[in-house]
Amino acid sequence: MKVFKFGGASVKSADAVRNIVDILRKFEHTKIIIVVSAMGKMTNLLEKAVEAHRNGSPYDSVVAEFRHYHSEIIHELGGLSQDVQSRIDGFMEELDQLLSLPVASDYGMDYDRIVSIGELVSTSIIEGFLKSSGFRSEWLDVRNVIVTDQKHQNADVNWTRSSANADIMHHHLNEGDTDMLVTQGFIGRSALGNTTTLGREGSDFSAAILAYLCDAEDVTIWKDVPGMLNADPKWFNNTIKLEEVSYRETIELSYYGASVIHPKTIKPLQNKNIPLYVKSFLHPEDPGTSIRDGATCVPEVPSYIFKADQVLISISPKDFSFIVEQSLSEIFQAISDCGMKINLMQNSALSFSIVVDNQPARRQQLMELLSGSFSVRYNEGLKLLTIRHYDKKIADSLTQGNEILVEQRSRHTWRIAMRELSKSE
Repeated sequence: MKVFKFGGASVKSADAVRNIVDILRKFEHTKIIIVVSAMGKMTNLLEKAVEAHRNGSPYDSVVAEFRHYHSEIIHELGGLSQDVQSRIDGFMEELDQLLSLPVASDYGMDYDRIVSIGELVSTSIIEGFLKSSGFRSEWLDVRNVIVTDQKHQNADVNWTRSSANADIMHHHLNEGDTDMLVTQGFIGRSALGNTTTLGREGSDFSAAILAYLCDAEDVTIWKDVPGMLNADPKWFNNTIKLEEVSYRETIELSYYGASVIHPKTIKPLQNKNIPLYVKSFLHPEDPGTSIRDGATCVPEVPSYIFKADQVLISISPKDFSFIVEQSLSEIFQAISDCGMKINLMQNSALSFSIVVDNQPARRQQLMELLSGSFSVRYNEGLKLLTIRHYDKKIADSLTQGNEILVEQRSRHTWRIAMRELSKSE
């Protein structure tokens, strides 16, 4: 059994959906679990609907755009069966109902149940088109398999309960006449029955979860790049494809912000030694990148990870006492309570500093939580550059014209938080 994951870019249009079918033709009569994200930029669009709903603003135009986008794709595909279309219509009605409900006390609850509609609709379209194209496919609501805690927007998987649900997938693929099971990435359901999400861009993680639960042969993530690159082509020219990478190296790169793999993806695969392949849906015949246990990084070149719109937050005790273990415990608890993710941290005798994504509401919450004992200052508009297996000459060229605020260097990794100097400086 294999697991394939297709992201939003791979299903953004009718032609893209047909391309998926062409890829899957090469694997007919192979048992595959197909994990699909929301189409195109529909997650972003539904996030606008969530904001409008909670702010009391009109959201009709957003919902109309969501409906029209999918209707156009369905029309260009030549329509779907009545059963599939009825399911999609049901999800559209559910979206309307969710947006008409009173605002939940927990923002994340509204977010998860509204934004998840994108995956439910996209997978219905994909599976419906597969079936009409002659595939032996079935649609599966992944919320019946992946059980999580109640932490909305970044839920943790309950592996014991989820493992108990693996028989649902085995039943469809091994006892029925189904070859391909189409299901959703990014979403799950809590033990209390509420829809949850696994974190933005979490469909890679979903694929790894299902592979773990089913003891899959391997996982393939289909992207719009030829494989795992040593840098993001949006920021760097002349990128190099890594032919093979170890689990450990991939975890390091994803932790530092490499966008090709979700950070949580590797652990469940490593636990069962399941290989991961990153391949291009534009050139599916190309080998892509192989990620597996014990692989060496080939070729051995520096990898560059660039994160924009970063904030440096510096925290100091008001009484000029040292930053000691008790202080750090209070600070870390506040950071956790605010739901912040630390991208870099550094401390001195009188100060503890972190670099985080720019999230003004969470930053303000942190400042309020710490205001009693600490002075909190911040610098916005920073860039965070991470160089794995660094080359000093290249690092110097990439930091030229920038003021370095924080710098860390270990044997393998160089991390630099910096801001661009104005011409007057």
